[in-house]
Amino acid sequence: MARRSKGLRSKSRGKLTKHPRRRGLPSPSRVIQELPTGTKVAIMLDPSVVKGQPHPRYHGRIGVVEGQRGSAYIVKIRDGGSTKKVISRPEHLRVVKT
Repeated sequence: MARRSKGLRSKSRGKLTKHPRRRGLPSPSRVIQELPTGTKVAIMLDPSVVKGQPHPRYHGRIGVVEGQRGSAYIVKIRDGGSTKKVISRPEHLRVVKT
């Protein structure tokens, strides 16, 4: 009997599937967006861009931009009772309006 793969994108069919009319790459403005430190962002994975994608368990989480690392951003989120730092590229981050 074959063993099931347990890769990074396993068990994430719903999260990593785009609506048929929204397929394709994101607009250039999403890719080059600037996020200053302290901005509140939501981690929303874009399945068409694999590079710089955080783990699917953080999809939908809201955090605060703490800094920048190259072209990616460090986002501080609460996970249970602890705080974690998630490194993600801007294609997977959306600004939350408060």
